[in-house]
Amino acid sequence: MTNSIFITGATSGFGEACARRFADAGWNLIITGRREQRLKLIGEELATKTEVLTLAVDVRDRQAMQEAIDNLPDRFARLTGLINNAGLALGIDPAHQCSLDDWETMVDTNVKGLMFTTRMLLPRLIAHGRGASIVNIGSVAGNWPYQGGNVYGGTKAFVRQFSLGLRCDLAGTGVRVTDLEPGLCESEFTLVRFGGDQARYDATYAGASPVQPQDIAETCFWLMTQPPHLNINTLEIMPVSQTWGGFAIHRE
Repeated sequence: MTNSIFITGATSGFGEACARRFADAGWNLIITGRREQRLKLIGEELATKTEVLTLAVDVRDRQAMQEAIDNLPDRFARLTGLINNAGLALGIDPAHQCSLDDWETMVDTNVKGLMFTTRMLLPRLIAHGRGASIVNIGSVAGNWPYQGGNVYGGTKAFVRQFSLGLRCDLAGTGVRVTDLEPGLCESEFTLVRFGGDQARYDATYAGASPVQPQDIAETCFWLMTQPPHLNINTLEIMPVSQTWGGFAIHRE
């Protein structure tokens, strides 16, 4: 039986890199994204390597996600893997200056979108059983606070706890769950966070040798191809250049 994987947010960054890595390995793909034309182009390119099904849908839209998943072809009745990658950060301002709309968008995408996708696909993963895997893309921001992290960090703390809870609930099913927690990574994600400010984006990564989307894709592939009796619960990954700062002290 050919392995099949469902990847959300596959039109750029980690999601696109994961789609390419698993296609190279011959896995059948179901890839989602909001940018229909971009998704179509990626799907057409990867279809030269493997079977690809594209779903132009927003993970925040519960009804649309349900309809898309309910109408998956019978050959996807069982899934080997799910990568919950769709997510975003908006802004880096302190809490008292942030936009409530941005906060709501982050919660709807990073929390509710992940919940919707996972719950709707769990029966297909359980049907596969032993060796099936869920990788939730968390963040070091879910473990370590920083100025301007506020709600984004909170959503990634949810990803961590939700992943651990899934591990408990899925005991005996053979389905594995990992919270993959990247640190400083160079991708379109950061450009979105900075509102398209290319200069700020460039300055963030200058001289830092940040993690690349291909690094995350390779890590996801490794996680999902471990022997089926192994589960990597959480995995935090940073560039060597990144570490933790000391406690902040405000002085009068």
